[in-house]
Order: sequence, then C-alpha cells, then structure tokens
Amino acid sequence: MAQPNSVKVLEICQIGPPPNSVPTTSLPLTFFDIPWLLCRPMQRLFFYELPYPTDHFKQTILPILKHSLSLTFQHFFPLASNLICPPQPLKPHILYTDGDSALLTITECMGNFDHIIANYPRDARDLHPFVPQLNPARVLPDNTRVVPLMSLQLTVFPNSGICIGLTFCHVAADGRAFHHFMKSWASICRKIIMGDSLDCIDNDSNSTLLPFHNRDVVKDPNGLEPNFLEEWWNWASTWKEDTRLINDVLADKVRATFVLGQAHIKRLKHRITSQCVDKELEPLHVSTFVVTCALIWVYLIKSQDSRVSKFSDIDNDELYYFNFVADCRNRLEFPIPSTYFGNCLAICFVSLKRCELVGENGIFSAVKAIGNKVRELESGALEGAEKWLLDWKEISELGHLVTVAGSPRLGVYETDFGWGRPKKSEVVQIDVSGAISLAECGDEDGAIEVGLALSRENMDNFNAIFQHDLNLL
Repeated sequence: MAQPNSVKVLEICQIGPPPNSVPTTSLPLTFFDIPWLLCRPMQRLFFYELPYPTDHFKQTILPILKHSLSLTFQHFFPLASNLICPPQPLKPHILYTDGDSALLTITECMGNFDHIIANYPRDARDLHPFVPQLNPARVLPDNTRVVPLMSLQLTVFPNSGICIGLTFCHVAADGRAFHHFMKSWASICRKIIMGDSLDCIDNDSNSTLLPFHNRDVVKDPNGLEPNFLEEWWNWASTWKEDTRLINDVLADKVRATFVLGQAHIKRLKHRITSQCVDKELEPLHVSTFVVTCALIWVYLIKSQDSRVSKFSDIDNDELYYFNFVADCRNRLEFPIPSTYFGNCLAICFVSLKRCELVGENGIFSAVKAIGNKVRELESGALEGAEKWLLDWKEISELGHLVTVAGSPRLGVYETDFGWGRPKKSEVVQIDVSGAISLAECGDEDGAIEVGLALSRENMDNFNAIFQHDLNLL
C-alpha cells in the first residue's frame, strides 16, 4: 500500500540557462567556500496554496515555472553548474559549460496538504518525498569527480497547493545567495504571469538585482585558503558517506515548528536588559536572533533528559556548544557587494557548562555568550578563522553541539511566484543533522519560526518546557 505522502512521478527533465546565453566559466573556491565542501546538501521546501487540478498545473503553471527557471539560471548559472574535484594537489572549482543544467522532477501527491504544512509534531519522514535527489557524481578517467550542485522538484497537490523543493550543495551558495536566487526566480515568474516586461530590473528590490560572481573581491590576508584545502584533502581521504536509508535514520523522529511571538520576544529582551541593570553589568547584545537562539539552546538541553531535575548521573561541568554562522558581506576590511554570489560566512562557536545552561539564569548566560560572540564580529569577523575547520571537527565529535540553519533576516516568506506568499517553508536537512532552523514567521510580523526534529520523547519534553515557560514571560 502506498504511503499517504508518496508521490507519483509525472515528468523528469533538465533545466539550464538558454542555449549560448552563458559562456564557459570557471569559478575558484575562496576560503569562505572550502569549509562547506564536506557539508551535507541543503534541502529547502516552499509550500504554496494553489487550488487547481493537476492538469491545470501541468498546462498553465508548469511551463511558466520552467521558462522562468531557465531565465534565472542565466544569471545564477553556478547552481546549474558542476563542482569539479580533481585529484590533489589540483584545486576544486565550479565549472559551467554550455548545456549544463539542473535536474527537475515533477510529481503529484494525494496527501493532506494542511497536515503536511502544520506546525504540530508530525513524522519526520513526511516531508522527504518532496525533497529532490541530486544527480549522482561522475568520476572521470583521471579520477576527477564531477558533482552536480542543484536539483529541484515540483510537487502538485490537486486542488490544494504545490511544493517547490530544492537540494543544493552549500559550497555553491550560502543562505543569502540561495534566497537571492529564489526571489529572482519568483520575480521573473511573477512578471511573466502578470504580463510585465522582463527587460527592466527593479532596483528597489534586492531580489531582482543581478548576482555578483567575481571572486577576486574576496581577499585572503591571513592565508586561509591553503590551510583549509589541506584540511579538506585530509578529511576527504577518510570521508565515509552515510549510506543508511532515510526511513531508518528517522524512524523515531518527529518534526515541529514553534512560533516565538513578537510580544514574547519583546518581554524576553526586556527581562535580559533588566537583569543587566540589576547586576550593574554592561548592556548585552539582545537582538531577536540572539535571544531566540539562547532560549532554544537552553530548552533543548533541558529537554534532552526527562530527569532534568535530577543531576546525580549528569556531569554539570561538561561543556555544551552552540554554533551559528554570520554574514560577512558588511563585516570585512575589504568591500564585498551585497549581491555577491557564493559563501561569505564566519563560523562561530560559543560554549557554556551544562550547569550554566540549565540553571536559574540559563537564558541570561546563553544571551551573554551568544551576544558577545556577535559583538566580536563587528571588530574582527575573521578573528580565529584559521581554527574554523578544526574546531568544527573537534566539537562535533563531542556530541554536545546545537547548530542553526537559516535566519530570520533571509526573508523566506517574501518568495512570491505570483500566487502569494508561501504558506510554509521547511529546512529538511535538520531531520538528519540535528540543527534547528530559524525564519521569520509567515503569519505574524516580528515573530520567529523555529523548526526542530527530535525524538518523540525529547519533542514532548521540549514542547512542555516551551509552553510552560512562555506563559511566564
């Protein structure tokens, strides 16, 4: 019997830039790109309400989505390109040649659209039928690996909605670059639907500004690139791909979305600020991102063990880590255009003892640690960058790490293809990576959506803590 969310494949094709529209182009990897070479693929889903039957979608909407995607790839050609990984000591790079394209799969699902986009806990496996698979890498006779960088899937829910699913390699683009691509695709699609001219670029919206591809703007004053390459080659030689079936990995996991309302965020900021005054401390950096991350970090640690009030078998002096990335386009001594396409992220770690996180002032301590790290970025975004990869390897192996995917500043819910804002957007790779996802809320200005994938027991614990503590704010 078919699963409720199983999909029927309607079409498989390749979409690339219009023929002869992009010259053969090789893009070197900068030191900002290299750390992401071993990162698992990013997986993002956008769900839209679209109450039309499948035939209408195939005949009317699908051709416009394909055409607008092709036109978008003309400017965002790295995502239709391949990652070229020659044998050491030759450097990996991104290469576009005429005819390169991304895999596009068209599917149909008869599942319950409203259930799929709900916030309440659902089986973590529910979303994976809508996630496209990358074409497999090819190995050339000289042992050069050729890795496709993106694939897409369009799933129609008859008379309910559609899902636009994308899988891409982080080495090609960070979150800001990826969402620039998405909003540009959406903008072109919307203009075609409305019958507008595609010749003019609306300079009032960053979504329609052309991407900047010149990697020469990224300077490497600290000589990070050769060190990162050496570390990557060492890792790659021992890297073992995860071959487990996704249904086995996620058998006991559920995922849910928690909304931290604007009023809750304001009260949390006020509470932290008041504590600084009471303790006669310097004001802390209490941005929405910082206080949200601090609160979720503390709640996650508390939820990991149902016996949080009994510390007899827990090492309270053990260090726990929090990892996030920060956009460096406006934080460097050398100028980087806001439309730079690639990676331009600082990798940040903070740590606290478990007793500090679960104690009475846990959220305050977490805000202080994360806020101080954010503040440090303003005076030196590349401070300690030489340890990014080594820190990641050492800390991730300890098993006490919470990472963040996404950001409330990316404007996920501004991605309008011509039929309105997304009803829901999901970051699917957190099901396996264990990260948390953050986005602005699609239903309330100033609110934050937090996506989690946890075991059923931990999700129940987290939900209980979240609901109880928010009522006290």
